[in-house]
Amino acid sequence: MLLRHTPKEITERSALTINPAKTCQPIGAMYASLGIHGCLPHSHGSQGCCAYHRSTLTRHYKEPISAATSSFTEGASVFGGSANMMQAITNIFTVYDPEIIAVHTTCLSETIGDDLKQIKKKAQKEGKIPEGKDMISASTPSYVGSHVTGFSNMVTSMAGLAESTGKKNGKVNIIPGWVEPCDMEEIKRVSKLIGVKSIVFPDTSGVLNGPLSGEYKMFPEGGTTVAELKSSGDSTGTLALGEWCSADAARFLDKTHKVPCKVLDMPFGLKATDRFIDALRTIAGVTVPDELANERGQLVDLISDMHQYLYHKKVALVGDPDQLISMTEFLVSIDMCPVHIVTGTMGKKFEKRIREITKDMPFEVNVKAKGDMFLLHQWIKNEPVDLIIGNTYCKYIARDEDIPYVRWGFPILDRQGHQYFPTVCYKGGLRLLEKILGVIMDRQDRDATEQKFELVL
Repeated sequence: MLLRHTPKEITERSALTINPAKTCQPIGAMYASLGIHGCLPHSHGSQGCCAYHRSTLTRHYKEPISAATSSFTEGASVFGGSANMMQAITNIFTVYDPEIIAVHTTCLSETIGDDLKQIKKKAQKEGKIPEGKDMISASTPSYVGSHVTGFSNMVTSMAGLAESTGKKNGKVNIIPGWVEPCDMEEIKRVSKLIGVKSIVFPDTSGVLNGPLSGEYKMFPEGGTTVAELKSSGDSTGTLALGEWCSADAARFLDKTHKVPCKVLDMPFGLKATDRFIDALRTIAGVTVPDELANERGQLVDLISDMHQYLYHKKVALVGDPDQLISMTEFLVSIDMCPVHIVTGTMGKKFEKRIREITKDMPFEVNVKAKGDMFLLHQWIKNEPVDLIIGNTYCKYIARDEDIPYVRWGFPILDRQGHQYFPTVCYKGGLRLLEKILGVIMDRQDRDATEQKFELVL
């Protein structure tokens, strides 16, 4: 395999990315759009771009992803895609009748300079957007940012639907960031358990992890309704889970509608979940329910029981910044040692935060924002690890270096279950820990001599 030719000697690269630890902005925007009930995502660019974005999400979620495209041809590439977009709006509302269209741009339409806000105004003036329907848009060229920033841009556009009536609705906005549909479901369950009435957006639960009922629905039952998005301007506050994915939308609501916000880490692992639960408890003015206290106790119990298998195991991590921050903190809290950490999304703030979390570790830590998986492989060659945690593309490194490997993050193309089994909050922490322990103990069994091959570990 080609990765076996990855050199051990590291050379500084400023203008070359090899095996990027990210994908493009429109994929994030499309995923966020699917979290609105009755929404049809629309890719303003070529048909090939839309096909790639849809296929990537389909391969990860194992669900058919519906999306429309402006289908640029040579003419649109030269003279602009406004006419294509206007025709698309007419066709979409006539044929599919969605509640809302969520349009994201591509490299081509951004390079041309198409103004989606102006196109929307023209479509409204000409009556192409029916009464009671709407259209939002986000700027997401692939030549800047990553799927993370594309997601954030579209979620901020969702927040643009918010309206203020001057009367608070007693609800809390929770912006979960780019997590799995089951994670959004778990966040809603925990909020309800504490007694917090919430508006979670986007919400892909029930959309990308729904049941096979035998009945086709163009728009599944799940997702945040447009009415809920509009009422988010009357909420008492916003909890944004993740600086990169969720903070911009929360700050927009704060600035525009005076909905105070608090930015927290994604609730992966023990400490981040504690902070999330404490924020919800404070909002609700209640004590933590026994059911949640028991779930936390179960996670602590598993950590305590299996600590000897986790202690000082070196880990390499690759993924999105918000997820990696919480995962790094979780691993450090259970005495594992994340020593190589790479994200494909820019941000010196990320590197600083990781160094703060790992400052007391007994090993030197390599961390790179806007890094790539080629660099991660080189780091591993120079300092081997006991475990790799990351998306499906890590399987090549894991195979070449013969390292145990846990699939986590986006995309996961070769396994199932990630859309059904949450890894957030305490129940999710149990799931994560079970996966980590599973591969570590599988390796212990594989490498054991006959004298050391035990029935009970």
